[in-house]
Amino acid sequence: MEIWKESQLTQLSCTKEIDIAYPLALNFVKNLGFKFCSFSMTSKAVGTHDNALNRNNFPHDWNMQYEQNKFGDIDPIVAHCNQSTLPILWSADVFSQTPWLWQALQEQGLQHGWSQSFLDEESGLCSILSLARSHCPITAYELYENLGFMLFIGHHLHALAAQTLPKKIPRPSTPPLSPREVEVLKLSADGKTAYEIARILSLSERTVNFHVHRAIEKLGVCNKIAAVIKAARVGVI
Repeated sequence: MEIWKESQLTQLSCTKEIDIAYPLALNFVKNLGFKFCSFSMTSKAVGTHDNALNRNNFPHDWNMQYEQNKFGDIDPIVAHCNQSTLPILWSADVFSQTPWLWQALQEQGLQHGWSQSFLDEESGLCSILSLARSHCPITAYELYENLGFMLFIGHHLHALAAQTLPKKIPRPSTPPLSPREVEVLKLSADGKTAYEIARILSLSERTVNFHVHRAIEKLGVCNKIAAVIKAARVGVI
């Protein structure tokens, strides 16, 4: 690896904040021959195309058009990146269903581009790193030669960006209810008394009350009604 690449990537890897890392990434990709660099992170939790974070040096007019016209909803690059981690080169064929979007890119000097996504199924986060320029198509060899750099940069930016988002508050775990406890709570939710539930399930009334008591303990509530409500809330019944 050339010394300048190793030096800049080492510097980038030591960054702890996205607003410090992005300018370093931009400088690196410019040295690779790309004028523009975009990094965005979206969250399925807030809507597929709602940007949780976006850093780019694309033309201001393009960013305005993209936001005002909600191009993200029809952008084939975004659609691809939401489903696949394979790199995708921008082309007229890719934009065949949205030729006006392809034309707008050309007019803004974004003729040749390349995007790579980073998907995190557990958190629902999707990041897209895009490089673009106005001159010289991106060759298959160039993609092959620089793919490792793009993956390194994208993963690092994704990790830093994820740290800036609000942490999800984990729901307290509930001990699993037995199948019989679930049955009893379902029938209780239907308004059945312990006597009626006993007749339906061919149990003694004492056994039904035992299952109700165990469900109350497991759900951490005070009575049968509260147990039914919480069981429904957590999706048990």
